[in-house]
Amino acid sequence: MNMRTSPKHVVIVGGGFAGLACARKLAKHDDIRVTLLDKNNYHQFQPLLYQVATAELGSSDVATSLRQVLRGHANVDVKMAEVMVVDPKTRTVTTKGGDTYQGDYLVLAAGSQANFFDTEGAEKCSMPLYSLEEAERLRSRVLAVFEEADNNPKLVNEGALNFVIVGGGPTGTELAGALADMINLTMTREYTDLAVKRARIYLVEHGHALLAPFSTEAHDYAARTLQRKGVQLRLGLEVKEVHADRVELSDGTSISTRTAIWAGGLMAAPLAEHSELPRGRGGRIDVQPDLTVEGFPGVYALGDFANIPGADGHPLPQLGSVAQQCGAWTATNILAEIAGKSRTAFRYHDKGIMAMIGRDAAVAEIGRKRHELEGPVAFAAWLGVHALLMTGVRSRIEAFIDWGWNYFSRTSPIQVLDRSNEKRINWQEDVDAGSSGPPPSVKTAK
Repeated sequence: MNMRTSPKHVVIVGGGFAGLACARKLAKHDDIRVTLLDKNNYHQFQPLLYQVATAELGSSDVATSLRQVLRGHANVDVKMAEVMVVDPKTRTVTTKGGDTYQGDYLVLAAGSQANFFDTEGAEKCSMPLYSLEEAERLRSRVLAVFEEADNNPKLVNEGALNFVIVGGGPTGTELAGALADMINLTMTREYTDLAVKRARIYLVEHGHALLAPFSTEAHDYAARTLQRKGVQLRLGLEVKEVHADRVELSDGTSISTRTAIWAGGLMAAPLAEHSELPRGRGGRIDVQPDLTVEGFPGVYALGDFANIPGADGHPLPQLGSVAQQCGAWTATNILAEIAGKSRTAFRYHDKGIMAMIGRDAAVAEIGRKRHELEGPVAFAAWLGVHALLMTGVRSRIEAFIDWGWNYFSRTSPIQVLDRSNEKRINWQEDVDAGSSGPPPSVKTAK
């Protein structure tokens, strides 16, 4: 009599690029059971969150139901649950609701969170931009300060229309360009009685160049483009403290603002602290070249949740393309293990790095040799790579590309801005709590 063995069970924590890519590949094998756990029931397209924050895109444009992506696969079970604790020895995870899931293989792809680097007041008073919820919150704040300044123009003198972005990497640079376009091209039409031209965007970067991983030419291009849009750069400075009403810099100056945006770096999601696994830079899980965790058979860590060694031995950057590729690679290694074959070391196919700096500018460095592109050609490359990242939501790719070309060519207007549901700011209370009186827009400490 033939005894049928039960299917192997793979538990995946996180429905981002890495976790979803792993689940989609394993879903094609009916002899494997997959449980995908995420605190949200959707996959968020993180590279476009800054466009949600600046009201260019709606939330539904960057979020896709995980169940929709994985529909048609009876061997996949999606659970909306936040995993709080990992027992790597038994490959078991425990959710916030107290449920436990144990797998023959455990894939940890829980993503990242903002790294405030112990900056005083930053976690409490600044607004990160690394999740859809954070993008929606930032959008509400931006709209709220314009509405309140429109009702009380005197608030402009208190920094109501000052926006401080901390971090000159891709997130901060792209957001600065999009926010400048929003102010210059939309707010001037929406708020005709408000001194919108007094709005200021400050981009603070502790290094001496924007887009540090890019070439010197790209640094200069990004700086020129943002300055042309009216963005004021504060390079070579650190943020010393963030208050409810201002940001203090390392040169002794401060900038009045009610919208301090943190784009200063990433660290592993909180789950890493409760995983009993070895952690390295950024609190991320250290993994071996084949993406497994040494000493814990059947446990993998992926994407922004892990320090993944590249060909040169240095950790790979936190990019969507890295996460997606390592997710698919992990699925291949799991299939190999089940078949009794050896795992293989992850090899990243470097598509390059790129950034879009507003409606009329982009910069890209393609491939390992970093062929440099600027302007429309760079934008086309940006579209292509991001369209590939949307694999699994093919119904949106055509719309995404159409939107991209319209965005770049200005053939369609910016979407109508909605009303903010952000709690009204108690301007006087915040000022009294943080200083002796309303500070000017920029002041020098004595």
